[in-house]
Amino acid sequence: MNKRRWAAVIIALALFVFSTIMVIKDKEATDESSSSLTGINALLFGSGELEESVSQEGDEDERIVELTVDGTIQDTGESSIFSDESYNHQFFMEQLKAVQHDSSIAGVLLTVNSPGGGVYESAEIAKEIRKIQAKKIPVYVSMKNMAASGGYYISASADKIFATDETMTGSIGVIMSSLNYADLFKKLGISDQTYKSGALKDMGSASRKPTKEDEKVLQEFIDSSYNRFVKIVSSGRDMNEAQVKKIADGRIYDGQQAKKNGLIDQLGFPEDALKALEKDHNLSNAQVFQYDKLTSGFGSTWLGSKIAEIKGVKPTEQTRLLQLLEKIGTPQAPKPMYYYGGE
Repeated sequence: MNKRRWAAVIIALALFVFSTIMVIKDKEATDESSSSLTGINALLFGSGELEESVSQEGDEDERIVELTVDGTIQDTGESSIFSDESYNHQFFMEQLKAVQHDSSIAGVLLTVNSPGGGVYESAEIAKEIRKIQAKKIPVYVSMKNMAASGGYYISASADKIFATDETMTGSIGVIMSSLNYADLFKKLGISDQTYKSGALKDMGSASRKPTKEDEKVLQEFIDSSYNRFVKIVSSGRDMNEAQVKKIADGRIYDGQQAKKNGLIDQLGFPEDALKALEKDHNLSNAQVFQYDKLTSGFGSTWLGSKIAEIKGVKPTEQTRLLQLLEKIGTPQAPKPMYYYGGE
């Protein structure tokens, strides 16, 4: 090894030892009310605070922020500082709340490329978007490859929705999937032995066949969630619920079909949506920017990742997996999803 490599090894070891000691001493590990880091953690990994990146210079008193939902709408429980996934729910929620408290923002362009995801996460996003609109800030949506199910749910209340001819959208509805091994268990001579306080306590069990009562209760549960979805579309698209239900049987639409059925306003790409937002709201001279996270290169290295896990500022893979299963459910404990294609 040459001198440079020895120096790199020594520096890495020194950082590792120093960081391990700080696990014990550092009480600033993370502010529980925020995803930002402080103290030595901020030095090692970056603070994680929002920063702005300007893509179009213009008036700083009337600005347009470009937000993006790219990927499955799920909260994996991981900070965006360490996330290697295209969509990070907590980071996106931070952006929505930052918009609400920035008086210089006069318009929002939301780009959506998602098959949908969690019922709860989709509702969280829709709620925060409505708060932005309540402040008289117009929200325009541009659908890219896909904005299906939950992807449409979060788009429905927009002041104007754009999609391309090739966009896949729609899939309005709720799905909850599971597997049933009862017949296989019977062939193998395996019998279910469950003790429960009520007949419906093990609804959705994979080891026994569902009863008519099971199916009735679960279907009513799904229907209740579906009706909330219909109300969101009805309110956002100025359609009555009967009209929505005619086109909300879970089927998908391309951009042309979506426009014909009143699910979008115009055909176009993100740049067309931006131009329309600028023209419709006299923002042609507005500065356009996006949010990012303040991070360090060290946090993305293998050593940095391991130190972050030791310090407790990054969940381990096992913890992330357990958190994800809690969010999306399992074949034994399925959960409803606004998702195109099932789980």
